[in-house]
Amino acid sequence: MIRPYCDSDLKPLMQLWLKSTILAHPFIREDYWRESASAVRDVYIPQSRTWVYEEQGSLIGFISVLEARFIGALFVEQAYYGKQIGTALIQHVQAQFPLLSLEVYQQNTRACRFYHKQGFVIVEENVNQDTQATALIMQWANEGAVNAAPSDSVDHR
Repeated sequence: MIRPYCDSDLKPLMQLWLKSTILAHPFIREDYWRESASAVRDVYIPQSRTWVYEEQGSLIGFISVLEARFIGALFVEQAYYGKQIGTALIQHVQAQFPLLSLEVYQQNTRACRFYHKQGFVIVEENVNQDTQATALIMQWANEGAVNAAPSDSVDHR
């Protein structure tokens, strides 16, 4: 079940984030992620809208959206890979935001394939200054919402 994040989720969320981010990024020093944990915990999570996927009382995935459009994190417990948890979380935020973007490391091919399947397209490529790894900026737009006429332009005659 997907539900909004609450403060009591912080510890299991951070454990999942650290374990999953190290697993997904073997091409980046593990200590980089350990050093980043305090920023994730103290800055990014409090500033984001986060939803968790919970099953039988356990947090098994989460997604965080910053600034009403940037997916800052999407992680799922490895034991649940391929069980549509990530897809459910993405679809949950796609239903709420007409435009979403994210950054993913090019070497994280599993995530790149996943985001492509969810309708995201690459709009930019750069080198992350902290890790020196190539990062892709990907974007998704709800075409119906983007192409819809603004409500104030409708002729009500």
